Amino acid sequence: MTARTAMVSRQTNETDIQLALNLDGSGQTEISTGIGFLDHMLTAFAVHGRLDLELSCTGDTGVDDHHTVEDTAIALGQAIDRALGDRAGITRFAFAYAPLDESLARCVIDLSGRPSPVVELGLKREMIGQIACENITHWFQTLAVNSRAAVHVDVLRGENDHHRAEAAFKALALALRAAVAIDDRATGIPSTKGTLS
Repeated sequence: MTARTAMVSRQTNETDIQLALNLDGSGQTEISTGIGFLDHMLTAFAVHGRLDLELSCTGDTGVDDHHTVEDTAIALGQAIDRALGDRAGITRFAFAYAPLDESLARCVIDLSGRPSPVVELGLKREMIGQIACENITHWFQTLAVNSRAAVHVDVLRGENDHHRAEAAFKALALALRAAVAIDDRATGIPSTKGTLS
């Protein structure tokens, strides 16, 4: 099987990102975004998705967290899209549930080539660490658009916003891990259209 890897370099006036991704990794990470909670979530995402992820971001966090959060999702989404290539042989559809203590999240994903995010995290706090809760939702939306996937994420219950957010990242990781898996019975691109582009 061809290595499903990608590298993304993204420089703007707001962020400078270097990213390397291996879809068929073991969960090895080297992540530094300048935002502790985002590092924590990206590490959980990679470990539970069994992705090898190296990501460094220097961002304008003196302004706020928005550009770093958004641009890491853009770069990671683009890397997932590139690593999948024409998407031949993948399982394509997957879902997963992830609990974290009292919280429970569900993610359903279709690597359809058509971006469509639906994200309901139900976060109540304004901030978790240095990240605005609205930007956590925005991260999921941006990742879906740039990975060209339909991604539905719902946190079904939970009292602690840290737990709710982390359960959502873990559910996404598990669903993505299943969706990118190679189906040994597949004979080509899993679409009646003949393309997932």
